[in-house]
Amino acid sequence: MAGILAWFWNERFWLPHNVTWADLKNTDEATFPQAEDLYLACPLAFCIFMIRLVFERWVRLNQVAGMVLLYSTMLYKSHPDEKRLEGLSKQLDWDVRTIQRWFRQRRNQEKPSTLARFCESMWRLTFYLYIFTYGVRFLKKTPWLWNTKECWYNYPYQPLTVDIHYYYILELSFYLSVLFSRFTDIKRKDFLIMFLHHVATISLIVFSYVNNMARVGTLVMCLHDAADILIEAAKMANYAKCQMLCNLLFAMFAILFISFRLGVYPIWILNTTLFESWEIVGPYPSWWVFNLLLLLLQLLHSFWSYLIVKTACRAISKGKVGRWNPLHVSKDDRSDIESSSDEDESFPSNQKHHTSSTNGTNKNGANKNGTNGYLTGASYPDEH
Repeated sequence: MAGILAWFWNERFWLPHNVTWADLKNTDEATFPQAEDLYLACPLAFCIFMIRLVFERWVRLNQVAGMVLLYSTMLYKSHPDEKRLEGLSKQLDWDVRTIQRWFRQRRNQEKPSTLARFCESMWRLTFYLYIFTYGVRFLKKTPWLWNTKECWYNYPYQPLTVDIHYYYILELSFYLSVLFSRFTDIKRKDFLIMFLHHVATISLIVFSYVNNMARVGTLVMCLHDAADILIEAAKMANYAKCQMLCNLLFAMFAILFISFRLGVYPIWILNTTLFESWEIVGPYPSWWVFNLLLLLLQLLHSFWSYLIVKTACRAISKGKVGRWNPLHVSKDDRSDIESSSDEDESFPSNQKHHTSSTNGTNKNGANKNGTNGYLTGASYPDEH
């Protein structure tokens, strides 16, 4: 085990030339990042996960979200065919719509409710808003926010401040808790790519802390938190059926996401980690790995930006911008839960059979408002 640890913490990999771990030991005059500091993130990640459970439970019990939520109207693709519905209608002496509603409610029993998804987005919005506010207040007092070359002057002998330590531990703890909760949260179609995103994020946080690239790391974290606030707010407006607000928030999110992650990120962050650091410090093995992870993050940014632009172009080409729901995806995309416009009615029993079996849809399977698909959470990044 000692041999494995010695190989893993090889100074020639982690640190620039002529620098050793002994040079970065804490002294009375200065404190430097230590790998063992990150152990604190594990129990804190568990605490954050428990706080999230209590937070979401409190929201549900107090019906903060329940007062504004209505279930969505959608057509479920696995409903019984018309012939089967008519047979059941005669057998049970129920009208077709009642039977369709029963099957729909039966399918939804094991699906997460809209309130559950609302609470999940509210939790993320609360954290992102807090951590982004903290990051902005902290960074505006630092010299490296205004001149990124300050990230590399006197590197790696840059002292660790309390603000940087707190910022790093809290971000790492949150993403560890999110990584674990991916297996218990609402399952979505982008599970694998979001899992990869979280692994890359955690790796970047650990890498930048251990080899004391913490200054540029704070810039990366703050830049990514900004857009995440808006997408979670857009989801909440979507679940609450506030469509105009949802459209506005999503448009703001799209502009901020694309400009920050395809513009500011490569020009500001990648420029300093690839070129300014090369000029001031020079490359070494962990420097290459760190930049490789940053470039992987840029690939994910490009993929999500493509999805955002594709969604917007589809709405514009169909001339449905005025009633466009940006979080409304096609039948081929993920669907969390289904409902109907009359689902809030009391469930009737022993109804007489009626001839109507359309349940508010036209012959093409679209509902009356002209949409065709399911209202779901966005398929776009909700974390870094």
